[in-house]
Amino acid sequence: MKKNFWVALAVAFCSLGLPAQAQQSVNYQVSFENALHHEASVTATFTGVASPTLEVRMARSSPGRYALHEFAKNVYSVSATNGKGQPLTFTRPNLHQWNITGHDGTVTVKYTLFADHPDGTYAGVSPAHAHLNAPATFMYAQALENAPVQVKFIAPAGSNWTAATQLKPETVPLTFSAPNFQYLMDSPTELANLQWREWTVTEKGREQKIRIGMHHQGTAQELDDYTQKAKRIVQESQAVFGELPAFDFGTYTFIACYMPGTPGDGMEHRNSTVITSSRTLKTGMNPNLGTLAHEFFHAWNVERIRPKSLEPFNFNDANMSGELWLAEGFTSYYGNLLLHRAGVTDQANYLETAASPILALAVSPGKAYFTPVEMSQQAPFVDASRSVDATNRTNTYISYYTYGNAIALGLDFTLRTKFKNLTLDDYMRLLWQRFGKPEKPYTLPDLEKALADLTKDARFAQEFFQKHINGKESMPYSALAQEMGLQLQPSKTPVLGWESLKFQNDKAVIAQGTFSNSPLYQAGLDRDDTLLTMNGQKLTSYKMLDSLLTKHQPGDQVQLEVVQQGQKKTVALTLAPEPKFNLVPLEKTGQKVSSKAKARREAWLRPQAK
Repeated sequence: MKKNFWVALAVAFCSLGLPAQAQQSVNYQVSFENALHHEASVTATFTGVASPTLEVRMARSSPGRYALHEFAKNVYSVSATNGKGQPLTFTRPNLHQWNITGHDGTVTVKYTLFADHPDGTYAGVSPAHAHLNAPATFMYAQALENAPVQVKFIAPAGSNWTAATQLKPETVPLTFSAPNFQYLMDSPTELANLQWREWTVTEKGREQKIRIGMHHQGTAQELDDYTQKAKRIVQESQAVFGELPAFDFGTYTFIACYMPGTPGDGMEHRNSTVITSSRTLKTGMNPNLGTLAHEFFHAWNVERIRPKSLEPFNFNDANMSGELWLAEGFTSYYGNLLLHRAGVTDQANYLETAASPILALAVSPGKAYFTPVEMSQQAPFVDASRSVDATNRTNTYISYYTYGNAIALGLDFTLRTKFKNLTLDDYMRLLWQRFGKPEKPYTLPDLEKALADLTKDARFAQEFFQKHINGKESMPYSALAQEMGLQLQPSKTPVLGWESLKFQNDKAVIAQGTFSNSPLYQAGLDRDDTLLTMNGQKLTSYKMLDSLLTKHQPGDQVQLEVVQQGQKKTVALTLAPEPKFNLVPLEKTGQKVSSKAKARREAWLRPQAK
């Protein structure tokens, strides 16, 4: 019976004109003959194609991004041949798919890729480098998703490019492999005259390499300084979870591009991260390292401690998750905290940063509309997505990065004050052991149960999730701060509102939709309305506005002469305090701080790495 099955299968393959039991593989070759004009030439060969029609696609989304990006828009001059080099015909059933027929089990597709946006989502090609995010670069065939992949890059003649990537290096120069489609799509590559730094981390008898491949115009000393600080950030991240992940091939790669005109971005991947910015190391050392800290924390949180809603990642559609308040928001919290623990930022700088998400949550009207879970689910609308129509997100949305950051701070303070010897580090370590290390995707109820198990207080965990995750109730940040030996100090500086103004031609234009709790909104003003004078004085610049406001206090009423939809009128506006909090040690406010509160604060801020 078994023999007859294989005979029948062989006959079926032969009737299709295809080789029996052909081994599947995918091979890419990428070259840069027209790099000056941002073009790459890509050849993709699919071997072992079993169906009469091969469906070849460009991705519509990218790991770490949740919106649609339609990468096919940058692909043209597409052609296809069979294994003998004979032309094949294809149809295009939609904008991101090519259906190819008449093949002999092998299909080679050639195309030109336009690439001029070198960030974590897209691709950029120039004579200086090739910055390639895989979904923005490679056509793929879903029928061969489990086939092994090989990629060969051909550097421009006379260049001395090396490649920074998490792909497995092969013996042939600039040639790499991936076990399957999903791994390839998660593996960006930077090819340039890279400067390299690396070090080895030994733990539990295992050695792993951490390396930095950087494309920049700075000095070797600046890169050395960056590397030493990155080492400390890695150590502090490791201390939170108790160990490094087991990186594939024993290596983690920071892929850094700090070149003029480079969009600022950071994008996490399983064993690497892309960090891009036009800031140099000389002028932007700490901000660049802040992105590094955030993205490296993702090696645990989201790459391995991963929400079930993102498994597997769907490259054909937008990806929605209700857990981004933890995946991104908690990572934002730790990114800043690790900078301080690593000695990159001082205490005053960190406390100012830590207060920022609390402020955003306090002044944003959006918290009345959606829970943190619901804010997370809106990522496809906001995460690097683009639309031309105006929205009311000013009033209805809070970024899950910001919301989750504030929740993380509040939960950390709560654990430190309500429970003995518990911190948010302990919670993250439990999530690592329970979900990250075994790579078992979690659900929202899993997170609640983990908190209950950590605290041994199921009621506390249930109420916390009910109020602050599935609900819209803010945490008692002022009271929590006091328990940590800190005070949230509001500003007493008067302002017209929270919105940005654009000054031109001796007048100020409201540059965005107004917040519903802002004085400008309550005075009946909105985006594109023009402010001419305040109490009869022209508003020619921010400097002029500030000088006028110094004569007032929050609660004072002023008269604004405005132009709204072509009509000039005067409106009354009540000044409000500037939306700003300072998080400061109690002793600096003249108050006494208890020894317990001071000890909690010091334990929170001090380095954890041994």
